[in-house]
Amino acid sequence: MTGAEAVARALADELAADPTVMVFGADVAAAGGRAGTTAGLLETFGPERIRDTSLSPSVVVGAALGAATLGVRPVVDLTTAGLVGLGFDQIVNQLGKYRYQTGGQVSVPVTLRMTTGSGTGAGPQQAQAAENWFLNVPGLRIAVPGTVADLYGLLRSAIRDDNPVLVFEHQSLYELAGDLDSDAAVVPLGVADVARRGSDVTIVASQVLRHRCLEAADVLADEDIEATVIDPRTLVPFDDLAVARSLESTSRLAVVQEAPPNGSWGSALVARMLQSHFFLFDAPPLLIAADETPVPAARSLESAWLPSVERIVAEVRSQVES
Repeated sequence: MTGAEAVARALADELAADPTVMVFGADVAAAGGRAGTTAGLLETFGPERIRDTSLSPSVVVGAALGAATLGVRPVVDLTTAGLVGLGFDQIVNQLGKYRYQTGGQVSVPVTLRMTTGSGTGAGPQQAQAAENWFLNVPGLRIAVPGTVADLYGLLRSAIRDDNPVLVFEHQSLYELAGDLDSDAAVVPLGVADVARRGSDVTIVASQVLRHRCLEAADVLADEDIEATVIDPRTLVPFDDLAVARSLESTSRLAVVQEAPPNGSWGSALVARMLQSHFFLFDAPPLLIAADETPVPAARSLESAWLPSVERIVAEVRSQVES
């Protein structure tokens, strides 16, 4: 099935499994949501559990928080990550802190879904990767699925979690085709996927860049450079142990991300690995990131802005050969 179909199935399966789950957001009911990710839910589960709302992130997130404190598990569609700033106060100052401020007495099982990422020519507001904005907010969990199976499994795990979880769905992956078994697993938050194993360099990348790094690893293998490729799957919590274990074999690290370098998950990962595992390194770590500009709208410029397979190969080759 496609990535969009995997999301729709995850929602349907959780709605069927737990009567406290509700889905609401702009166009999730009658229109079937973005790319059909909520198609058929209204007919199956009814208007009490599948509800259209206004396109007002602050209002919708506030309503989700209130519902969660009363025993509901809300799944909110915020449409694109470019709009998440309109609900920033509710997400950062309310959702992220509510459980802490009640001393753990009140759970906040709210899942916020939104599209992210470039590759569609949507421009600087609709195609930006906004997940880095929330790295400095204790209390929030951040999921960044990169495969059909993870779009399904991480979303189900997010809905079941008693903490607020932000699920960033890359819009370029909605049409990605992949296998999903009838008994597909729920993917736990905080467990990375080692997509490929090699002995010369550890490459860490998520979502679309996971796939580009796997392509780059194939090219590097033809040059006798064997790469381990790790997809973190969640940025908070982050599976540092998986990266450290790989570094024990490779002694080299390259982090590839779809965002400028400053204040990013990639720069934070490099810092943590150097601080905790400095003596594992045989070469300075790489951070292969997007340019320090907004995402271009022109498809040719957008393609140049995002790290390409060729750029990943060239920089990793230079690191290994140095």
